Amino acid sequence: MASKKISIPSDPTSKRGFKLPRKSKEQKERALEILSKLYEHYPNPHCELNYTNPFELLIATILSAQCTDVRVNMVTESLFRDYPTVDSFAEADLEELEQAVRPTGFYRNKAKSIKETAITVRDEFGGEVPQTMDELLTMRGAARKTANVVLGNAFNINVGVVVDTHVRRFSQRFRLTRHENPDKIERDLMALFPRESWTDLSHLMIHHGRAACKARFAKPSNHELCVKYGEKCECQKMRD
Repeated sequence: MASKKISIPSDPTSKRGFKLPRKSKEQKERALEILSKLYEHYPNPHCELNYTNPFELLIATILSAQCTDVRVNMVTESLFRDYPTVDSFAEADLEELEQAVRPTGFYRNKAKSIKETAITVRDEFGGEVPQTMDELLTMRGAARKTANVVLGNAFNINVGVVVDTHVRRFSQRFRLTRHENPDKIERDLMALFPRESWTDLSHLMIHHGRAACKARFAKPSNHELCVKYGEKCECQKMRD
């Protein structure tokens, strides 16, 4: 598969309200090398949540908090069949909705968030999921991470980078950030990588996290990305 054409991002001072840190040309060039290798090894980066429209993705993303994509997909298979429209979620009996999403954990809060989100989409946005960060953040249960997932995957709008546990681990181990805070990690990644790659970037890092850059390991990964760029990973010490 032909490699994607990628370019060094300019030094932005602000994107969608985020003041980004300055990065050197060398830092950006290194980030592009990593991005190119990620595309080479994972040529089909994609969201692993199942959905057929933006509203379903919004609901699935709310359910994915502290839950695996696999389990969410198991739940939404019947959930989206039983509640096929925004109106059906908005008018759902809350206790029945709680039981329907119970396997995803934190089911009371998630059910309430889903019902209130559906009401907001119906009453304030004409039944259509809005396509801006500010509007999505008015939804109960939709933080910046959720909004980034929906905007990037449902609408192909790159406003930011989704930072989950895999992305955080990868970014720290590969010396792309020194921060622990997800917002600060996101700013570093936005400053290092081209805007058109932001949605793909999180998927690429997640794919690599699941395939090689695991949270725990008994022996170091011999993946070429880890060997060459995993400068802050414990596996480098283990190899030495």
